[in-house]
Amino acid sequence: MNRVKIVATIGPATASEAQVRALVEAGMDVARLNGSHADLQWHADTIALLRRAAPGVPILLDVPGRKIRTRQLAHEPSFALGDIVVLTTDPNTDGRIKVPVNRDDLHANVRAGAVIFADDGTLRFTIVSINGRDIICRAETAGKLRSAKGINVPGVAFPNRGLTERDERMLAFANQHGVDFVGISFVESAQHVAEVRSVTKAGGPRVLSKVENVGAMENLAEVINASDAIMIDRGDLSVETNLESVALSQKRILRQARESATPVIVATEMLHSMIENPFPTKAEVSDITNAVLDGASALMLSGETAVGKFPAVAVATMRRVADAAAESLQIALDDQSSTVPEAMGEAISLMCRRLPITKIVAITISGYAARMVAGCRPRQPILAVTNDPGRTRSLNLLYGTEGIEVPIVFSRTSTDHIAQCLHALWLRGKVDDSDLVLVTSVGYPKSGTRMNLIQTHAVSDLRESLGWT
Repeated sequence: MNRVKIVATIGPATASEAQVRALVEAGMDVARLNGSHADLQWHADTIALLRRAAPGVPILLDVPGRKIRTRQLAHEPSFALGDIVVLTTDPNTDGRIKVPVNRDDLHANVRAGAVIFADDGTLRFTIVSINGRDIICRAETAGKLRSAKGINVPGVAFPNRGLTERDERMLAFANQHGVDFVGISFVESAQHVAEVRSVTKAGGPRVLSKVENVGAMENLAEVINASDAIMIDRGDLSVETNLESVALSQKRILRQARESATPVIVATEMLHSMIENPFPTKAEVSDITNAVLDGASALMLSGETAVGKFPAVAVATMRRVADAAAESLQIALDDQSSTVPEAMGEAISLMCRRLPITKIVAITISGYAARMVAGCRPRQPILAVTNDPGRTRSLNLLYGTEGIEVPIVFSRTSTDHIAQCLHALWLRGKVDDSDLVLVTSVGYPKSGTRMNLIQTHAVSDLRESLGWT
């Protein structure tokens, strides 16, 4: 079981059963689909492919949301420094003369002199003038403007239009096809997350909020607390705030999310050089290591696996570096806890350091117990046992955690189901006679009661006492 999880984006380079299996073998834990690219039929086919080739791997579908992008272009224009490039909100263009963008009011919200960034800040333009729906720009860098690439205009606050029609369509699609997480762009409030949940409904995909602008940083606590997971999109964050502070923002997000036991994915250019090369740079290795040491639950590969020349090699490289960092990881715990689950998490962490515990079993329906234990970063693998089949795969995103489904009724008036769950793990070979397991769960739950029970068991003693066969 992997401690730090790797999220790999599936694209043209990896959309086959052989490639998916190669990614899993190399160390992929979560498969990501980027909803900004391809059509829904491609995504439906790829989801089916992933379920065949890697049935236990959770799927994250990134929903474009409010992110401004270039539209699909028949012609992707190249330009030199100083060239004039025309962006437009008129969709009836194909990139040959003007480059269309997907936000129809962009021309009304920008002014001459403003700076526009594209493609995660790698391309920069200055607005020369506005002519109707056309935004005439001067290129400050040479490059090529491709289809579906992000557009950022720092300092411009666009009207909040809530969920778009396309968002609602994609969220309904995510429900229908049983994806495990939906990633939402430019989340700035708990209300935004609530809007998404109103569409996905209870039992639908878990909500992963992408922190990528000033609004999210200003409301960081409420965004984290409202979300099931967080992604740090460093590409947009670096241009929506400023490049020199993006590493500091990453540390702040990781620290605050860890206090809430909310898993965090660190994304953008983790191994960017490996799109073209089979070896990483030293800076990329350091970047991965520092993200793990700062508390990242997962690391993400985008172009490296979607369109790169060495997708499985990139995953294997990230796996080796992340594992080496996780080996040396030590998380300092606060002296005091404010809730019973937090105190239980610290107690479990202490017991796992003092006793020869080999595995932690978190028996949970919602995944809360597993989250709290994973937030303490124990060295032992965590087996998150649930009877909710819709939640099993999503638990695999948590640090050091494997989600396991059992067809057992969890009692509210006894703890008999705990022994049944352990028996099920023994039958499947997840625990054996050599294991000393620490079990955490909730006993006799009522509203608001969570994670109030800890047990330790030698599996060999349980087998003998309970007559397991």
